[in-house]
Amino acid sequence: MICVTIASQRHRQVLAEHRFLAEKGIPLVEIRLDHLITRVNLRRLMENRPTPIIATYRRKADGGLFEGSEQNRVTMLRGAIVEGVDYVDLEDGVAADVPRYGSTKRIVSYHNFQETPSDLDAIFERLAAQNADVVKICTMANSQEDNFRILDLIRRKKDTLPIVAFCMGEIGIPSRVLCVGAGSPFTYSCVNAKSPVAPGQVVFSDMQKLYRVDKITPQTEVFGVVADPVGHSLSPLIHNSAFAHLDLDDKVYLPFRVSPEELSSFLEQAPAALNLKGLSVTIPHKEAVLPKLDATDAGVRAVGACNTILWRTNDEGKTTLFGANTDYQAAMDSFAEVCSADIPQHVDWAEPNDTEDGGAKARPLEGRMALIMGAGGVGKAIACGLARRGATLVISDIDLPRAESLAKKLSESGCVAESIPWEKRFYTDAHILVNCTPIGMSPQIAESPFDPSFMRASMIVFDAVYNPEQTRFLKDAASRGCAVVSGLSMFARQAALQFEMFSGHPAPLDLMRAVVKRATAPAEW
Repeated sequence: MICVTIASQRHRQVLAEHRFLAEKGIPLVEIRLDHLITRVNLRRLMENRPTPIIATYRRKADGGLFEGSEQNRVTMLRGAIVEGVDYVDLEDGVAADVPRYGSTKRIVSYHNFQETPSDLDAIFERLAAQNADVVKICTMANSQEDNFRILDLIRRKKDTLPIVAFCMGEIGIPSRVLCVGAGSPFTYSCVNAKSPVAPGQVVFSDMQKLYRVDKITPQTEVFGVVADPVGHSLSPLIHNSAFAHLDLDDKVYLPFRVSPEELSSFLEQAPAALNLKGLSVTIPHKEAVLPKLDATDAGVRAVGACNTILWRTNDEGKTTLFGANTDYQAAMDSFAEVCSADIPQHVDWAEPNDTEDGGAKARPLEGRMALIMGAGGVGKAIACGLARRGATLVISDIDLPRAESLAKKLSESGCVAESIPWEKRFYTDAHILVNCTPIGMSPQIAESPFDPSFMRASMIVFDAVYNPEQTRFLKDAASRGCAVVSGLSMFARQAALQFEMFSGHPAPLDLMRAVVKRATAPAEW
């Protein structure tokens, strides 16, 4: 169940939002009395209420706004109980000053905005002993392990006393989504993105429609994207939309912010802690995960980077990590789709090893030069694919040693590749320009990695950035008559390939493209 926090300043706003949320199917709301800027009228807030209410009057020390005397605050909480509020939130240590009365249920709560302490069991027992009907524990997540511990606490204590527990902050989002499936009677959400009252609160519409919290159970298979940072990722939107479209109610896809230092422990602990079955892997982990993998596909072996992980069980019952690279195939499919007008239709873009004779049909870019800007995971995938299709490569990166390393690796594998300093990237005879840097990504949408005065109408221009879809780089190229390849096409394709691995179902590619397109459309300058 989802409880939405209403934290408006005026009574009429609170009442309007309460009616709105009830119409949207929200079964429970928390009214933050400490956010009201006029004298609190409890009777007005509770008369004809469309759903049950949690009354909360949070002092500043616990993350609220109330700065008056504790006596006045306790008097207000007692008044809410007398008026017959459905639940009252009483902080740790305050509950003893507010006696039980009538049918109002008591939520005894603990908040820690710095960390998730090691003594969670002791905290639970202390709160439960304060005549609690529900125990609430909210802590700050500083690592994914904090989420694991909070969810484990719910599973172990839920049969003792109802417990609402989750972690705050961006890192804590997985526990906010999964706590109900673990056994919490409800989780908290906010009305909109502009009105969170705690770090990491998720908008109620996302909880309802994107994560489908009410469908999550202990058996739900968890997937996600592992990155640092992760907040910008559209992967949860695209994968969860596809799960919902196919009525795959036993699956959910979450954002996992994981630091490089935490990556190993996360991969080891998350499958058991979360029922984690698969991951999308992005910056900065695409290469760091390689030593953890037990088996890989041809894309990983060719590129030296992994963007997909699956936990598999072999014939002996042992769990293994399988790594794949869907960037590679998605990029080549995107090029093939757009380049048909520039390259004769009969030319085969298939993987060279897949052709019958391994000859000309497998090398549609013979004699063409590609400038690859950015030598990270996506740059490696695209460089490898273009080189295997006959292109001569020039690789440039702000980090010159990284460009040199990639060029050397490709040369050693039989490709024609060289590296150049970043400031010399304009001065090539490239037929293909490829941006694999984050330059031009929202919110820096006015930036471009390439001076348009050096573009020629005969060029093919690709941008791996997908938010916005029409970057400054692509707009400059289109205005000069170049054939352009959008990063949105590649992103949707690589996600579709991942989705099929995660779910075992054909991906709704058109839907996935449309979802990303809608999400990125508003960005403009």
